[in-house]
Amino acid sequence: MEAKLVPNAGFNLKTIRIAGFQRKISIENIFRNILAILYLVLSPLSVRKIIKDFKPDVVVGFGGYVSGPVVQMAAKMGIPTAIHEQNAYPGVTNKTLAKSVDRVMLTVEDANKHLSAKNPPVVTGLPVRGEMLKADREKSRKELGIKDNQKLVLSMGGSLGALTINNAMVDLIAEFSENENLYFLHAMGQYGLWVPDKLREKGVDPDKKNNVEIREYISDMDRCMSAADVVICRAGASSLSELQALGKASILIPSPNVSENHQYHNAMALVNKGAALIIEEKDLTKEKMAELFESLVFDDEKRFNVEANAKAMAVVDAKEKIADIIVSLIKK
Repeated sequence: MEAKLVPNAGFNLKTIRIAGFQRKISIENIFRNILAILYLVLSPLSVRKIIKDFKPDVVVGFGGYVSGPVVQMAAKMGIPTAIHEQNAYPGVTNKTLAKSVDRVMLTVEDANKHLSAKNPPVVTGLPVRGEMLKADREKSRKELGIKDNQKLVLSMGGSLGALTINNAMVDLIAEFSENENLYFLHAMGQYGLWVPDKLREKGVDPDKKNNVEIREYISDMDRCMSAADVVICRAGASSLSELQALGKASILIPSPNVSENHQYHNAMALVNKGAALIIEEKDLTKEKMAELFESLVFDDEKRFNVEANAKAMAVVDAKEKIADIIVSLIKK
């Protein structure tokens, strides 16, 4: 995506040939890993040229294998370096780089337990979009047509859609949509276009039900999340930072299909502080989802406590903190 997004934002983009290592053992992946090693061995030549041409005052990495050779080379060349780790469980690249960079920035303190850093890490949080921070709950609810007596349940599984979350929400909506004090807004994703038909099979027609709204994708997340009473979603770092910034109660279903199972660790950083509830996919049943849902939606005191705990974890000036650290390195 960067090949289009970065130039469109007005920045020059330089690339290197690099590949990640495949952890699942197969004949195909063995050849992929041999190629990845070859790319890694050859990468310093292209990285050094890019750095010499650009003459950076500081080099910052945000994780991912592509940042490894660049930040490592910059450190060897005596250029100030920093990394930012967005997840509660750091990736392999940032774990390695932490030992040599000048500054390590973290989204949450929990990540520090898994690092051996050259210098003490600093918790900066993760930047949240300005429109999200400025969103007004009452205005958003009015624009969405949510009644004063209704609790808005916002659910999603990413732009492509998550099969597990889609199935869980079909069951949940089918069970609770008769309650007119609830309003369900669910994003089914690109691969979840079957959801409306599945709901109809269970006796709920989204086109006729005035408290059920099914979308493929949510383009106005600032409006929808600010209006929500309960959010059901994955546990990506950006989503969690938004939940905290807006002080939202949530039921988190971490994706197990991510490196180092980092979404589980992201979720637990909130759960351990009473700022969210969690269901792992392996434990997700219709009954368990309904139990947690009822405990959060129908118990106002519990929901308010979870909201307050989430809000207490928010770092709303993350971009300023990150910028200050980068500038301090440049001044050196």
